[in-house]
Amino acid sequence: MQIIEKKVTRRKAVGWLGVLSLVAMAGAALNPWKNKKNPRTVKMLTQDGKLVEIDASLLASNAQKISDKELQNWVSSK
Repeated sequence: MQIIEKKVTRRKAVGWLGVLSLVAMAGAALNPWKNKKNPRTVKMLTQDGKLVEIDASLLASNAQKISDKELQNWVSSK
């Protein structure tokens, strides 16, 4: 029987290290457990004139635009 010696050369070791690092980076980029969902916020004006940011999921879905005159009456009435 003949025994075959396997030599691990420096070039092969560096090559495998490069392949493993590429696989690790690809795995990190495609991580399904990573939460990529960014909360969407909307800027709104309060009755006392302050500008606030509100999460869009908390707003009602039947949004209607008001006219400039209605807005002026709403602000001046408070």
